[in-house]
Amino acid sequence: MENLQNTLSHPTIDNGEELAVLVVDDSKLQLKIVSSYLKKWGLNPVQCLSAQEALEHCKNQNFDLIISDWMMPDVNGLEFCKIFKKLNRSSYGYFILLTSKSAKEEIAEGLSSGADDFLSKPVNPDELFGRIQAGQRILKMEQSLQEKNKHISDTLAEVQALNEEIRKDLVAAEKLQLSLIPENHKKLPAGDISILFKSCGHVGGDLVGFFQFSNARLGMYSIDVSGHGISSALVTARLAGYLSRNNKAQNIAFERDNSGRYIQKSPAQIAKALNNQLLADMETEHYFTLAFADIDLETGQVDFVQAGHPHPVIVRSDGTSELVGAGGPPIGLVEGVNYTTETLHLNHGDRLLLYSDGITECQNATDALYDDDNMLATLSNHVDSTGLEYLNTLLWDVSQFANGTPFYDDLSAILFEFSGKNA
Repeated sequence: MENLQNTLSHPTIDNGEELAVLVVDDSKLQLKIVSSYLKKWGLNPVQCLSAQEALEHCKNQNFDLIISDWMMPDVNGLEFCKIFKKLNRSSYGYFILLTSKSAKEEIAEGLSSGADDFLSKPVNPDELFGRIQAGQRILKMEQSLQEKNKHISDTLAEVQALNEEIRKDLVAAEKLQLSLIPENHKKLPAGDISILFKSCGHVGGDLVGFFQFSNARLGMYSIDVSGHGISSALVTARLAGYLSRNNKAQNIAFERDNSGRYIQKSPAQIAKALNNQLLADMETEHYFTLAFADIDLETGQVDFVQAGHPHPVIVRSDGTSELVGAGGPPIGLVEGVNYTTETLHLNHGDRLLLYSDGITECQNATDALYDDDNMLATLSNHVDSTGLEYLNTLLWDVSQFANGTPFYDDLSAILFEFSGKNA
C-alpha cells in the first residue's frame, strides 16, 4: 500500500494542476473514510452529503473526478450522474459510483447513465487507488485529445481565413485579367471584331485582343499560355503589355526607324521578337502558343503567323469553312527560332476566327473531344448569325457537347467579319 501511495503522491493532470475531486455520500462516516484516503494521497476533495449540494458546487467549480454513492435519498447517485454528464463543461468529468449492487443489469444501467467506473462498498483503499489511476489516464487522454482538437480547429480557422484571402485575391485578379481583354465587340469601317472569353477558373492563361497598326491595318491575336492559374495569368498580363493597344512605344509589333517613325513588323517578326523577349526577360517555365493576323482593311489580305496554336479558321460567305496555316513551334521554348508569315485573302462577307484549344479539346463524360470537325460544322451551319451571337452559338454547342462535364481549359476566340470591298 505504501508503494501505491508513493506512486500517486499529489496526482495531477497534464496541465500540472491537481485533480479537482468531489466526494458525495449521505453517510458522514463513509464520506469521511473515502476523503481520508484521498487526503493521504495528496488530494483535497470537496465533500457533500447530498447530490443537491454537490450540484451547487458543480455550478462554481469544474471537477475532474466525482466519487458518488449510488443509494442516496431524494436524488440518488445514478440520477446525479445523469445530471452531471449533461452539465455544460469545458472538460470531461470522470464519474465513479460507489455501490453494493452487483447484478449485471444494475451495472449496465449505471454505464448507460454515464458512469465511467464502479467501486464496491465497503471501499478498499487499494482498489480505490487503482480506480483513480485509471480515471487519471482517461482524463489525460481526454485533455490531450481536446488540445489536439483545439489545434486542429485553430489551424482550420487559419486555413479558412487564408482561403478567404486567396478567394478575394483571385476575384480581384479575375477582374484585372478581364480588364486586359478589349471590349467584346467593336465595329470598324471595314468589319466587326467580336471576342469570346470564358475562363475555367478565376484566372487563366488565355489572352485575345487586337490593335490597329494604322487606320487601314488591323492586328489581332489569340494566345494560350501553358498551365493554369495565377502564374499563367501573370504571363498573360505581361504579354498584354507587349501588345499594347494604346502605346506603340511599348508594343513589340512596332519598331522605330532613324527618323523616329513607328514601322510595323511582320507577323513572323512579331513572333520572333516575343520568343526572344520571353526567353531573355521573363524567368518562367511557361511557354505560350500564338496565332497573330495582320489584316489589310482595304484589300482583305491577311498576313498571319501560327506558333504552336490551333489553325485559324476561314468561314466563307457561302458557309464553307476551312482550317489554314502550316503551324510552327510554340514561343518561349527554343532560342533563335524563325517563324514564317503566311498569307490568305478575305472577300466581302468572309470571317476569320482565331481561338484557343480549349474549344476543340473540350471533353465530355466519355472523354471524347469536341474536335475540329464539330467546330467547323457549327461555324458553317450558323452563318446566318453574326458577331457575338455567332460566337455564343459556338459556345452553346461546345457546352451541349460537354453535357455537364466541367471545362478543364479556358475557352477564348476572336472573330473578324470582313465587310469591306476588295481592291
